[in-house]
Amino acid sequence: MREEKKRGNFSGTIGFVMAAAGSAVGLGNIWRFPYLAAKDHGGVFILCYIILALTFGFALLTTEIAIGRKTQQSPLTAYGVLRPRWKGLGVLACLVPTIILPYYCVIGGWVVKYLVTFITGEGKAAAEDSYFTGFITEQWEPIIWMLVFLLLTAFVVYRGVNKGIEKYSRVLMPLLLVLVIGIAIYSLTIQHTDESGATRTGLQGLKIYLVPDFSAITIQEFFVIVMDAMGQLFFSISVSMGIMIAYGSYVKKDVNLMKSINHIEIFDTAVALLAGLMIVPAVYTFMGLEGMSRGPGLMFVSLPKIFDAIGAVGPIIGVLFFLMVVFAAITSAVSVMEAIVASLMDSKHWTRQKSTVIVTIYALIGALVVCLGYNIWYFEINLPNGSPAQILDVMDYISNNCLMPLVALLTCILIGWIVKPKTIIDEVVLGGYTFRRRGLYIAMMKVVAPILLALLLLQSVGIMRL
Repeated sequence: MREEKKRGNFSGTIGFVMAAAGSAVGLGNIWRFPYLAAKDHGGVFILCYIILALTFGFALLTTEIAIGRKTQQSPLTAYGVLRPRWKGLGVLACLVPTIILPYYCVIGGWVVKYLVTFITGEGKAAAEDSYFTGFITEQWEPIIWMLVFLLLTAFVVYRGVNKGIEKYSRVLMPLLLVLVIGIAIYSLTIQHTDESGATRTGLQGLKIYLVPDFSAITIQEFFVIVMDAMGQLFFSISVSMGIMIAYGSYVKKDVNLMKSINHIEIFDTAVALLAGLMIVPAVYTFMGLEGMSRGPGLMFVSLPKIFDAIGAVGPIIGVLFFLMVVFAAITSAVSVMEAIVASLMDSKHWTRQKSTVIVTIYALIGALVVCLGYNIWYFEINLPNGSPAQILDVMDYISNNCLMPLVALLTCILIGWIVKPKTIIDEVVLGGYTFRRRGLYIAMMKVVAPILLALLLLQSVGIMRL
């Protein structure tokens, strides 16, 4: 017996933009963007990122939101509505959030743990070298914090589109923005003198972060930077995860899609830049250029050390920072879970409540495996791109390095050459609205984006080494 479900809707443009921006502004912006900016010559990476966001990112974001609104379907079923023979692409698109959700909840639990650590005045302990490793290799504590984060996420999704996703996004996103701006401004005011007597300031870190310097960059390095910036866009604007198709399906037909997409672009890019502004100058001030290349440990290892070194105000900054990261992580986790829940609702015709409970149980089981992958089930293998990995890294590699570029590439082929860009353009201009970047959109979907995505996919799977 099929259980009928009622498809919800965002109340209007603001609700949709806040929810979509909440999805886009997540751990990818707060951690991954600053790390890549620091690694890839600061201003050069940012310049490449902004150009790609306004072209490549714009095209993919427009496509997925328009597909969602046009079909009124989730990612699992939307592609099949456009072209029945391409319904397999919907399976791939839905597979991405299905893989991401369990390990995202584990990382979200880590963030909640650090927030509580700073709230309880244990920030100095978090600055110790062994603190992070000691925590994630514990058998039970990471599971408890993962469960807290997962239940918070499930609660919002269970409440639905209006009472859950939109309501909490309207509250959390403005708070997140205020916190990011406040910490970013403070980051520019600090200075530090190291043991050698060298004094560095936040403003010097700002220059390294923002000013492009092409003088020492080879063509090969520049290509790597472009590929890094393009890979970051998947995280930053939540494309190729099925999320924007799901959210697009909740957008009313009278909403100006292009105006909303422009707002999402601006909001997301601004927060990504501010996240770097918040982290890179502070890391440079206290750790120099060497500290800026710390990679994955930047948020959980390097920053607690900085908060400790700042002095009396450090613990307060630490609380505000991890509070902001919790907000960002929850809004993104909600969107990842919603993409799976919406797919079950549309394909199985289950109620939202039943779908949410089933997805939560699945996420719990998967997250338990990830947590135990740091202790009793620990292993280490080398990925095709040469990186060492255990369970979380393998899941991240499959979803982000393989499936997301593949889904984006196949979407470009479907829209650019099979059903034609006019299908998307007609949805965007519905209601008499204009599509000023129409020519750019067609060029990106038919030629430029497929070429870039093919190169990214070859690099990601280790076929093309740079």
